[in-house]
Amino acid sequence: KVQLVESGGGSVQAGGSLRLSCATSGVTRSFHCMAWFRQVPGKEREGVAAIWTTSGTTLYVDSVKGRFTASRDNAENTLYLQMNTLKPEDTAMYYCATTADGCYNWKTPAHWTYWGQGTQVTVSS
Repeated sequence: KVQLVESGGGSVQAGGSLRLSCATSGVTRSFHCMAWFRQVPGKEREGVAAIWTTSGTTLYVDSVKGRFTASRDNAENTLYLQMNTLKPEDTAMYYCATTADGCYNWKTPAHWTYWGQGTQVTVSS
């Protein structure tokens, strides 16, 4: 059974940093891509970052490039999202996701098979 559990969210002032974690179980090497999404009420879920689990190659949405860094510790089976220079517009519920497919079409929520329950990030100005 695949399980994804996010943690590390919280409240921070603009310019601050947070590190999100996504602990995984049941995610084998056949799951080639993992990602972070975020969602605010009334809006579609937005892809933030994705990582190929074999090569470590990362992909980012333009709005977080240079500020966010996705990484994966294969030994710990954990996905991370380091978020620096946070802005109020980064406020959202953040989710991790995984799929046995590659990172193609990674920004499309329907591409992903498994999701965590989310962790809230609130950035105040």
